[in-house]
Amino acid sequence: MTEFTIALRTASIVALMLAASCASPVNDGGALSSDGAVNHPIQVAPHFASIKLPFSVPQAGLLPDDAARLDGFVADYLSRGTGSISVSAPAGSDSAAAIEYFAARLFSLGVPHSRILVGTHDGDSRVEIGYIAYEAQADECGDWPKNLGDTAGNATSANFGCAVQKNIAAQIADPRDLVEPRQADGADAARRAVVIDNYEKGKVTAADKTPSQSGAVSDVNKN
Repeated sequence: MTEFTIALRTASIVALMLAASCASPVNDGGALSSDGAVNHPIQVAPHFASIKLPFSVPQAGLLPDDAARLDGFVADYLSRGTGSISVSAPAGSDSAAAIEYFAARLFSLGVPHSRILVGTHDGDSRVEIGYIAYEAQADECGDWPKNLGDTAGNATSANFGCAVQKNIAAQIADPRDLVEPRQADGADAARRAVVIDNYEKGKVTAADKTPSQSGAVSDVNKN
């Protein structure tokens, strides 16, 4: 093999390597994905939600503002709470009366007796009601480690997708939906019987719709 042949083969190999490097863009963004949800995943973690309310046993009730706070708190528990809800009254001679009042109040708001836990505490003179809820959290945005104008391969930036993930975490009604799907509601046996009966008789099975339920959004170009 002549020196010219060796040089020719060496030049060919170098040319192929250069061509391959030009065909593959430089990934100067590290291991970042083009999917913002991968770079900034939403974390769902449990936290203890609670309120503390002043309660007077002789008056046996709550002030209107405190009663409204309790009603809203229990509504949140019923919609996104997990497990039981606890009632902790100040330890002392009036603790039993306070626990009885709040347990009855929670039951009247729709909380089953089996999901109400009661107890006492020292120090604070207020009654504390609490439950475990899930909270969705995302990364803090504003990570700009590199100049976005200085990239050879147009790679994904570190902050890409962060704002979208942050907004989703803040807006989602029940973070548990990100962990597992909700259980399906039971079938409507009465409606099912009506549909099957109409089908067997050759009638329309769909429900009747009013003009406002037509689904049309505009009368333009209908003629």
